[in-house]
Amino acid sequence: MRINPQQFEELLSAAVKWVAEQEAVVLEKGEALNKTELDYARRIGIVHPENVRLLKVPSFPMPTEPILKMAMESLEVQSSNIVGLTLRYAVFIKEDWWRQQNYQKPLEFVVHELVHTHQYERLGGIEPYLRQYLTERQTFNYPNNPLEVEAWQLATNILRKK
Repeated sequence: MRINPQQFEELLSAAVKWVAEQEAVVLEKGEALNKTELDYARRIGIVHPENVRLLKVPSFPMPTEPILKMAMESLEVQSSNIVGLTLRYAVFIKEDWWRQQNYQKPLEFVVHELVHTHQYERLGGIEPYLRQYLTERQTFNYPNNPLEVEAWQLATNILRKK
């Protein structure tokens, strides 16, 4: 997706608002991390792991804002293709992936999502994280953008050091 700087700022502004709204929903309705997940969150370096909430969903909320819909379509992002979505301290998890029920490598998926929470904290919040993530997505295809690569690598390393 290639957009001009003005379009990027409009997209970023709309995305920040949408992420904050969705995060609020999960923080209200979601479940706190269990003991094992909290341990991994601390090992990852999340400053406030007690703030993280997980929400099991049948499908993911998709933005209705025209510029966000256009961006999602151009990136070929569809709700049916997403299994996890981290919005700072909020983690949406598709119900058939909930707490590793159908995943071959125990905890890897949740730990990966927790790394994204750590990235939000490290980068300074929603706006700086989205600025970097969206900039990277203009250059790299998922899952090859650096924030995703880092999340998979750190999750793998953390799980190896049980």
